[in-house]
Amino acid sequence: MAVQVRKKTEEKLSELVQVRKKAQITLPQSVRKELGIEEGDFLDIRVENGEAVLKVKKLIDKDQAWFWTRRWQEGEREAEADIRAGRVHSFPTFEEGIEFLHEQARQYDKEQATKKKKAAK
Repeated sequence: MAVQVRKKTEEKLSELVQVRKKAQITLPQSVRKELGIEEGDFLDIRVENGEAVLKVKKLIDKDQAWFWTRRWQEGEREAEADIRAGRVHSFPTFEEGIEFLHEQARQYDKEQATKKKKAAK
């Protein structure tokens, strides 16, 4: 059985490995280096069109799982876009930054109240 390992970039790297006792294989160093596979990593192995495809999986601590939720990652992408577009604010002191946020919240509340009044008419 030959195992083909593909990186997402679809660059071709092919190595021939032999299945040993208890169906064990050794991933060649070139493959481990190319894919950043380290001892203790997990591999997702699935069969696609008659081929065994391995995908490197990294486990994260449970207390860090929130960061990888879809909602949080969408917020991260939005924040990155704001930073790239220059939609950022700097403050000389912590207190001024907090006051800015309070003012933003007051403006938001005022806008929401106005919308609510218009909708009620």
